[in-house]
Amino acid sequence: MPTELTLDDLTTLLRDCAGADESVNLDGDILDKTFTELNYDSLAVLQTTGKIEREYGIEVDEDAVAVAETPRQYLAAVNAALADDGAATA
Repeated sequence: MPTELTLDDLTTLLRDCAGADESVNLDGDILDKTFTELNYDSLAVLQTTGKIEREYGIEVDEDAVAVAETPRQYLAAVNAALADDGAATA
């Protein structure tokens, strides 16, 4: 199982779960852009979180995800869950 979700992984999942706005370049430097700037709402982030939890077999802190406004913050929350899961299975 992967121990880290990358920005590439996240953008792929966002596109799969909610599509992509043609006017937004998700391949650029988007780590510190808000999800609103990227045209993703809280429902898109929630759908992405559900898919991550199912595919990676982890539970992501809902509060951390709820306050994550940027991909950088979101990745930190997901990767913390992955690290906790890895530590629990070690």
